[in-house]
Amino acid sequence: MQRKYIIILFILAIISPLGLLAQGTAWGEWGPEDMNELLGYVPQGINQAQEWWKAIFPDYTIPYLGEEKIFESIGYICSAIIGSTLIYGMATAYGRIIIKKNAKIDQKLTTL
Repeated sequence: MQRKYIIILFILAIISPLGLLAQGTAWGEWGPEDMNELLGYVPQGINQAQEWWKAIFPDYTIPYLGEEKIFESIGYICSAIIGSTLIYGMATAYGRIIIKKNAKIDQKLTTL
């Protein structure tokens, strides 16, 4: 079953460049300029984060490859695969921590 989900995520990562065909920006992926236009102001936390947060793939691109559509597509696919892998890894690690913690609690309860 786990392999099935990995295959589905991989397929979704491969087709993620279809987002390049859409007009405008994706919901929730607004930069400070977009937020200012939509809300009339930029939240203070977003402004502060701009100073210290630098994305690995800004705008889903790999800067040194260029701005051709094929390279933008490669950036989208790499972003999707790396992001999915990180989330999967963190969720798996968290699940293992929870399982170990529950096993210790169960063991304590059985010894009572």
